[in-house]
Amino acid sequence: MSADTPRRIALLRHAKAEWSQQSDHERPLAERGRKDAPVAGRRLADSGTEFDLALCSTATRTRETWKLAVHEFPQRPKTVYEERLYEASLGELIALFNETPDDVRNLLVIGHNPGMHAAADALSGQAEGQALARMTRDGFPTAAYAVVEFSGSWKGLEHGAGKLVEYWTPND
Repeated sequence: MSADTPRRIALLRHAKAEWSQQSDHERPLAERGRKDAPVAGRRLADSGTEFDLALCSTATRTRETWKLAVHEFPQRPKTVYEERLYEASLGELIALFNETPDDVRNLLVIGHNPGMHAAADALSGQAEGQALARMTRDGFPTAAYAVVEFSGSWKGLEHGAGKLVEYWTPND
């Protein structure tokens, strides 16, 4: 793929999790999360973007979100469970995105806040319609996602390099 290849990165926050006595990393989805995750998956699938790779945090709630969401996809992308997504800072997330092989055109990331919101905000130098204003106003609730489009290589992905083309929450 050339350096001008249009690419997409979808940033999906895990669905609603239980508050339990378990460690934060092991918290499972709540009932609402088990309902919202497939809806988010269906919405992503209906967007028509075919994802080449999914990076999913190793936390229980992200793995459960992905398991429920991916069933809505016509084709399952290669999935990598990535420890570094758990509690990742914005800088760590961008460094991780920069490691994506250039044969990946569309990347889906299933992770946590505040990282997913921070990454969507930081990468979006532009936005379609009211997407950025809505994301700023509504925050990034559980099971929400943002899709950022950019041109160039993953190694060149940086602050302001993309355009926010979609922002969705379960309340939409």
